[in-house]
Amino acid sequence: MPSNGPRRTSPPEQTHAENYYYQKQIQGKTPLVVVLKDGEEVQGFIEWYDRICIKLNRGSSHLLIYKPSIRYMYKAGESQKP
Repeated sequence: MPSNGPRRTSPPEQTHAENYYYQKQIQGKTPLVVVLKDGEEVQGFIEWYDRICIKLNRGSSHLLIYKPSIRYMYKAGESQKP
């Protein structure tokens, strides 16, 4: 039996929310704490990103971090532990 209601579409594969978040942090040079899957924490601000990694500026040094190795991140100064 055909339905006369609107047809449901599948959600978009890319919402661009991640891109928006990274762009906002880059523009504001927001100090972040990145917690890696092994529990190590690194601090700095995101200088650039691409599909598979982020470049974290830590002042005198830079660190390239693969996104799959990130557990979570939060703004420095906020004690946000899940």
